[in-house]
Amino acid sequence: MPRDLRSLIAWIASEPREAQVQFLSELGNGGALMALPYMFDAWALDHQMPPGGDWRTWVIVGGRGAGKTRAGSEWVRGMVEGSRPLDKGQASRVALVGETYDQAREVMVFGDSGILACSPPDRRPVWVSGRRALVWPNGAEAMVFSGNDPEALRGPQFDAAWVDELAKWKKPREAWDMLQFGLRLGDDPRQVVTTTPRNVQVLKDIIASPSSVMTQAKTEANAANLAKSFLDEVKARYAGTRLGRQELDGVLLEEEEGALWSLARLEANRVEALPEFDRIVVAVDPPATGSKTADECGIIVVGAVTQGQPLGWRAYVLEDASVGGAKPQVWAKAALDAMARWDADKLVAEVNQGGDMVEEVVRQFDQFVPYKAVRATRGKVARAEPVAALYDQGRVVHTRGLAELEDQMVKMTPQGYQASGSPDRVDALVWAIHEVLIAPAAGHQRPRIRTLG
Repeated sequence: MPRDLRSLIAWIASEPREAQVQFLSELGNGGALMALPYMFDAWALDHQMPPGGDWRTWVIVGGRGAGKTRAGSEWVRGMVEGSRPLDKGQASRVALVGETYDQAREVMVFGDSGILACSPPDRRPVWVSGRRALVWPNGAEAMVFSGNDPEALRGPQFDAAWVDELAKWKKPREAWDMLQFGLRLGDDPRQVVTTTPRNVQVLKDIIASPSSVMTQAKTEANAANLAKSFLDEVKARYAGTRLGRQELDGVLLEEEEGALWSLARLEANRVEALPEFDRIVVAVDPPATGSKTADECGIIVVGAVTQGQPLGWRAYVLEDASVGGAKPQVWAKAALDAMARWDADKLVAEVNQGGDMVEEVVRQFDQFVPYKAVRATRGKVARAEPVAALYDQGRVVHTRGLAELEDQMVKMTPQGYQASGSPDRVDALVWAIHEVLIAPAAGHQRPRIRTLG
């Protein structure tokens, strides 16, 4: 039988029901059985457990319902409680900072996963409404503050703090700075931040700080404690969208100021239903080498509706089939597989890096594939700008599930790509849009009509 409590609970959960009933019966009706639900270390999910090491700020980012509030409440308990109800804990003066006073009180204190709900009867604090404070039996206190009222944090001092939904505050920078000045008691003052991620600079700065650690989780990580109908509904509505990545996957979506594409524009240009296409192409931006550390091979599938005048033509980005660190034979097969999936008309490949070798590799798998080589004569930004203009006109739209491509797109600025590596997915996208919209419109070409199989 496992000796530590966490392993013991996992072992019990894996045992047959008869063994579980016997174990609980042997605990009797005393304190051991009563205490079991409050032993959070035994039940917590991995992202709800404080990381080890010497950190000042623990940031928990996650989707809606991922268990962030419960993690914050239990961390506060762990800081203020001692071994016995009246024993002192590591912290005795705690700041609870929510978006507003009401939000802090209703979620962090009285909520279903708030501090009161998580506390065992013999250690449960008392709410003193006139002071906006929780008072524990051992004398520890937690005071409630609003992130929208930074001045209220000027003066008080603390040895611990729990900050909830920082990314929603109206004055996040001012309130955070005031809290840092007050977090000065004790030998090791610490704080936890629980939030759904948003593109807020102060949150990005906190995460980037050397004294911060972060855990992250999707909504689905806490599926055992959520209604199945809720999960089914939100996944059906939002999976693969910008809002879904933020609110369900807990991903911090960043974009560069002045980028050629914005997250809002990409979301506004998203579609669910697909028309009959006149053309479908697969565009490939091969890496310079085939080593494991090479850049990705961008492989993008785009369909186009080209009926009517060229200014009314529309492109649909259908799939990102890119592969990373792949040998030529791997990315060539991936590109041809994408063509087969979509019954594509043509494979378009940039040959600046590989020249004739690119076509030779592709034709090892399919000698008769419709193939077009393209060569870059201008920089990435110059090629991308007319494509970005088509997005602004609503003439290029996205299906769901293009997260990694869109992450690269919002890092492309007039000054270049503002991230590490190469924007290979964007390069492939640009070639595809040039092929189906820009080049045909310039020559007034009318491709053959085709339908999806």
